[in-house]
Amino acid sequence: MGGTADPFLELATLDALAGGRSAIHRLEPRAKVVTVAAFAVLVASFGRYDVARLLPFALFPAVLVTLSDTPARYLLKRVLAALPFVLFVGILNPFLDRAPALAVGGLTLSGGWLSFASILLRFALTVSTALTLMATTRFDEVCLALERLGLPRVFTLQLSFLYRYAFVLFAEAQRMLQAYRLRAFGRRISLGQFGAMAAQLLLRTWDRAVRIHRAMVARGFTGRFQPPAARAWGLSDTLFTAGWLAAFATLRWVDLPRLLGGLAWGGPG
Repeated sequence: MGGTADPFLELATLDALAGGRSAIHRLEPRAKVVTVAAFAVLVASFGRYDVARLLPFALFPAVLVTLSDTPARYLLKRVLAALPFVLFVGILNPFLDRAPALAVGGLTLSGGWLSFASILLRFALTVSTALTLMATTRFDEVCLALERLGLPRVFTLQLSFLYRYAFVLFAEAQRMLQAYRLRAFGRRISLGQFGAMAAQLLLRTWDRAVRIHRAMVARGFTGRFQPPAARAWGLSDTLFTAGWLAAFATLRWVDLPRLLGGLAWGGPG
């Protein structure tokens, strides 16, 4: 099937995982969206040399994965798949910033290595948490939560269209590649053939979009999908959101690793 089917399979896997019935799945989507967004903002707000202070934030995705029964191996594979992009962003830091910043035993680390580690840690924390959100909340519920939180409907509608018809687009591209392989007898796709196939995919996509639009209008579509039944906000949602936001704020403005280190060594934090 090749790599073209991989995004389709990933979306299908996340969609299947989102149908679970764990305590995290049952939370009101707005509670999860707000908490995950606050988590990402606070993680991104640390200084470039802050590594130790980011470590306690790993508790949040760990708790989500544990309580939601989301396969940790699946999440790890997805995080590692995107790791090369982050390495490309930060790999030059150790060579550009050589000033000593931290001494550990007999080893002195430069600021570049610390900033590189900080980039990797932020990436792992935010991506794993976002994937867990998608694995515990159906995408139409995420869109509805964003709209109820004040995002313009045109934006959430575009997100919903993108998600719904990504499956159709990937399936069409997969059929075209499969048809080529059956006729190519192992030959690689040349640049010219790739351009022709991309143009053909664009034409097929346009034709499919016209037919889908006509079908939707014929069925009374007025610019909004029928939203899923909104869940009522409950006490568990308040406790989840307020508790984690308070924990994030504490970890952001209290240097917990230094405090614990001071207590362990019997000195001031």
